[in-house]
Amino acid sequence: MSIEIKISLNEGLFIKEPQDSKLGRNIIKHSILMIDEFGFERFTFKKLAVEIGSTEASIYRYFENKHLLLLFLVNWYWEWVNYLIKTNTMNIDDPKKKLQIIIHSFVSASKDNPGVAYVNESKLHSIVSAEGMKAYHTKEVDKENSKGFFKSYKNLAETVSKVITEINPTFRYPFSLATNLFEMSNNQIYFAHHLPKLTDISKDENEIDEVEAMLNYFVEKLLVA
Repeated sequence: MSIEIKISLNEGLFIKEPQDSKLGRNIIKHSILMIDEFGFERFTFKKLAVEIGSTEASIYRYFENKHLLLLFLVNWYWEWVNYLIKTNTMNIDDPKKKLQIIIHSFVSASKDNPGVAYVNESKLHSIVSAEGMKAYHTKEVDKENSKGFFKSYKNLAETVSKVITEINPTFRYPFSLATNLFEMSNNQIYFAHHLPKLTDISKDENEIDEVEAMLNYFVEKLLVA
């Protein structure tokens, strides 16, 4: 699917909207590539400035620090998944079919979309899987939550939980299941590549299809009324 979109995010995540300028889009593009290659701890604005042929000061005009840059990237991915869900479930009335499409959207969101040239969705997915929890497993999480920095994830969970409730109105844990399905779609692939003893998913098989089948299996078992 090739589309041209601009993901709208909480303005508190940035000083200047990076998606509106060539330099800003370059910052997004190369920060994704560098964090994926080196890891968040080793990533610095100084290294990014060298990579894009700019200055640290120019990057600080867009982002206050690298934590907020990571939050921006993770929020972008959450919004991207939510966009795929809304697009793919349009005109679908059957909630069971909707949830199957949602699960497919979870596992296929990592596929590159050439219409968003400055975001490599595959590498961003790797960052979300490997580094994403660092965006909200922090001492500042409550303060940042009060600023609405996690609204994109909450909206995603709410979208999925509503479909779960449509399938089984008596199911007690729709939000928990919604977030677990999303986290499992990321973590199980990560485990398959790095901690194989923690998963039944094999990186030698078609891991995306395997994860999708596993999530659908859990849903079928849990949501039987």
